[in-house]
Amino acid sequence: MANILSMTGYGKGEHNDGKRIITAEIKTINNRYCDINIKTPRHLRFFEDNIRKILKNGVQRGRIDVYINIDYLSESDTVIVPNLCLAKQYKDAIDEIKSKLDINSNVSLDTIIKFQDVLVAKEDTEDEEELRVCVETAMNNAVENLVRMRALEGGQLEADIRSSMGKILELMDEIAKNSATLVTDYRTKFETRIKELLGSIHELDENRLYNEIVIYADKSDINEEIVRFKSHMCQLGSVLEAGGPVGRKLDFIIQELNREINTIGSKIGNLEIIQMVIEIKNLLEKIREQIQNIE
Repeated sequence: MANILSMTGYGKGEHNDGKRIITAEIKTINNRYCDINIKTPRHLRFFEDNIRKILKNGVQRGRIDVYINIDYLSESDTVIVPNLCLAKQYKDAIDEIKSKLDINSNVSLDTIIKFQDVLVAKEDTEDEEELRVCVETAMNNAVENLVRMRALEGGQLEADIRSSMGKILELMDEIAKNSATLVTDYRTKFETRIKELLGSIHELDENRLYNEIVIYADKSDINEEIVRFKSHMCQLGSVLEAGGPVGRKLDFIIQELNREINTIGSKIGNLEIIQMVIEIKNLLEKIREQIQNIE
């Protein structure tokens, strides 16, 4: 049995190989799809495909923001390299803005070097294999911590959903119990009302009364809806029990439950039952909102 995972979480991982410290941070929020956004230093971008593969081993759905940072531990291992081509593009762009907006000012060196990636910190002798090991280790640690947090929050969501499910089943049992006497109650009220209108000198037409009761019984019969509703509730519990990335399945089941409870509400005119139907709909909406955050 897999855990129910929330789509909201945070995980951080680090790896220190004596030359550098790689830090990986992952933040996730709910999303209909798996939307991965990665921000790394320019010279680590060769590893982005591997980062995506590592993420997909632990995360199936959600908006996922990944931040990779590298800190070098020794000055001798690091050189500052100017990106002259990029610096020239920044300067040309500024000159074009000055020309078109008629701005008279000089572009200082301070301005240029503040732009991103104009000056790049690099290892004097880059070793891609060493970097790969560092990044992969940091990412695996971050994903592990992320999944742990998502599982913890997912467990809380599941507990809340199961609590609401218990209340819903209690209310549905009450609806089933009260609906069993609806036809008898309707007959008694109908006979009483007819006698009040016609008086005691007129005899009731039993055939017409019977037909009226049959029509009402047919219109107000909710046994099939109750059976289907309880069946969907069992499915809801089974999917929660199975765990894993089940958010879409749960959302579909909630739609079916809403369809059945709406039908029950439209068939029944009994005020007490209608109040219970409203309460069930409120609980289903609460569950639906919680499911939106389940992977």
